[in-house]
Amino acid sequence: MKSIPNLLRRLLPALTLCAAAVMPAVSQAAYPEQPIKMVVAYAAGGGTDIIARLVAQYMQKHMGGNASIVVINRPGAGGGIGFTEVSNAQPDGYTIGFLNTPNVLTIPIERKSNFHWQNFDLIGNVVDDPGNFSVHNDTPIKSLAELVSYAKANPGKVTYGTTGIGSDDHLAALMLERAAGVQFTHVPFKGAAEVHNAVASKQIMMAAMNIGEALQYQKGGSPLRHLGQMSQKRSTLAPNVPTFKEQGYDVIMASLRGVGAPKNLPPAIREQLVTALQKAVVDPEFQAKAANYFAPLRYLPPAAYAAELKDSEAGFKQLWQVMPWTDK
Repeated sequence: MKSIPNLLRRLLPALTLCAAAVMPAVSQAAYPEQPIKMVVAYAAGGGTDIIARLVAQYMQKHMGGNASIVVINRPGAGGGIGFTEVSNAQPDGYTIGFLNTPNVLTIPIERKSNFHWQNFDLIGNVVDDPGNFSVHNDTPIKSLAELVSYAKANPGKVTYGTTGIGSDDHLAALMLERAAGVQFTHVPFKGAAEVHNAVASKQIMMAAMNIGEALQYQKGGSPLRHLGQMSQKRSTLAPNVPTFKEQGYDVIMASLRGVGAPKNLPPAIREQLVTALQKAVVDPEFQAKAANYFAPLRYLPPAAYAAELKDSEAGFKQLWQVMPWTDK
């Protein structure tokens, strides 16, 4: 009987090594052990919210197991509330969020904030949606030329809604004001759905929103007329809507919408999220549904996404020097 303890003593080092080798695999396989929160920094029903819910559905599909991703809306401060929540969360893989440009870039430029795009582990970009101006069908204005003519004759009478100060929609309107020598009146909202409701009910004259969002509302029966999209060339989603450039105004603006997480995720968890997003965006079912929502897909892996954000930030810093948008 005394030989059994001696045998155990001789086997103990080997058993310890085996346990150490098994534990990381068990830990990695366990993720996610609870629902993952995906924070959307805008109100429910807008373009970001809709594509986020679709991305969540297909990310959890490709993570497998019992993965569950729950979308939480945190609107306000032009996206600043939601971005801050993601940035300040524990980097454990259980909080991720959608990042929208230019807001995630412009807010830290215009004021002190608790986040910066470099405070996130980037998972990947999903959408690149050009800006657009839309009016109610009852409005006689049918082009940018007619909009500018009306604005010159009626300074400040053109009221337009956006998702907040420093948003792509807001900056685009300021650029057109500057280029055309006109003055609009800005009315900020918490999300694209609110902007749409305001123009549909004629509370405001014009909706400054992305073309994908505008097309989606129009498909649902909304009485919108699109005046122009802010891309280099006409989007395949809206081949009949002329660009601003075609109409004599060199205004190029779009919103990237991608996924990020708090900085310093465990490498294995970060890789799992990156892989799940990558598989989601190439999933034929996902692509078909995104097209049905008029979401212009442009997948960027983390490194390319970071390079795009860095370049865009430099451009917005230059713009801030000549046109500080908080003064408008």
